[in-house]
Amino acid sequence: MIRPTVARVDLQAIEFNLRSISSFLSQSGSADPRSPIPDPPRIIAVVKANAYGHGGSEAGLALERAGAAMLACADIEEGVVLRRAGVRIPILVFGALGISDLDGVFEFDLTPTISTPTAAENLAAAVARRRDSAIRPLHCHLKIDTGMNRLGFRHDNLARTLPEIARSEHLAIDAVYTHFATADEPEHAAFDRQRQRFDTAVAALPALGITPALRHAANSAALLRDERVWYDFVRPGLLLYGIVPPPFAATLPLRPALSLHSRIVHVKGIRAGEGTGYGLKSVVDRPATIAIVPAGYADGLDRRMATRSFMLVRGKRVPVVGSVCMDMATIDVTGLDVHTGDEVVIVGQQGDAEIGVREIAAAIGTIPYELLCRVGTRIERVYG
Repeated sequence: MIRPTVARVDLQAIEFNLRSISSFLSQSGSADPRSPIPDPPRIIAVVKANAYGHGGSEAGLALERAGAAMLACADIEEGVVLRRAGVRIPILVFGALGISDLDGVFEFDLTPTISTPTAAENLAAAVARRRDSAIRPLHCHLKIDTGMNRLGFRHDNLARTLPEIARSEHLAIDAVYTHFATADEPEHAAFDRQRQRFDTAVAALPALGITPALRHAANSAALLRDERVWYDFVRPGLLLYGIVPPPFAATLPLRPALSLHSRIVHVKGIRAGEGTGYGLKSVVDRPATIAIVPAGYADGLDRRMATRSFMLVRGKRVPVVGSVCMDMATIDVTGLDVHTGDEVVIVGQQGDAEIGVREIAAAIGTIPYELLCRVGTRIERVYG
């Protein structure tokens, strides 16, 4: 039995979005928009965090069908899930591996990131312990920290940290990459500093004994912002799911892949001077009609949506009122002819009306990524 609140995921939209990004990469940079550019970057499709809430296995297989060159996930466990679902293309693991169980890298043919000396040491040791010579050396990507100050080898300390990795007979560096801290802040000078640092670091690698054939740096925001950081691969995430990262405007056709639906479970009237929910908030100054929606913060709805956001009922925008509770939210349907069982759209379209993830995120002061990733596990994903 499906609960009243479900997420509908359009896998064809995900495939469409990847092809749209690929077309964008092929055409941009050309003086004649009808003339494709030579050797456009290939796509590493990011499916970490359960494909941003869309379902990692299902989205991963859709992206493979659409032509992704590689998938990327956060950790070994996510990579194992993708392999068990039947994904065959390469899978890059972004996360730190210093204390991870590394067996999954070998057993499920994952491509690890070397982002710390400890990760390099542990991976090299794990390769040395294995008796299957066919897996030697282990093919990896190398992460350079150009200013984000999370994972990666510092760009200004490579002569000290990389020679040992270069000498290892157990590790083969296929690609080098970095990650931008301010790709979605167009006025921030750090973006260009990081780009320059990355180019300098890549140029210095051969003298240190490392000659990766491939480079990548651009997430969704960087992909839209600056063609100079496309390199050999780009790493879109949010764009694959049909959402342009704020504050950028759409420059390519996209289709939102996820919509969130529920149904009214109760309709009731409240009198002037009464509120609703915990804290009795949204006190009305006239008689009002409210409806109860069986979705709350346990399902991923943010408590800040109350009084700041809307839902759709009968093609009309209705405000979220009172408080978003663990399992329920309340909407003001005063003046509408609504009944128990009527559809409620939390995210998506209903008739001519639409509420997008970007709109909700802006209203409550967060980012679309967070809202998508928080769609709860008890909400069934219905794929189409």
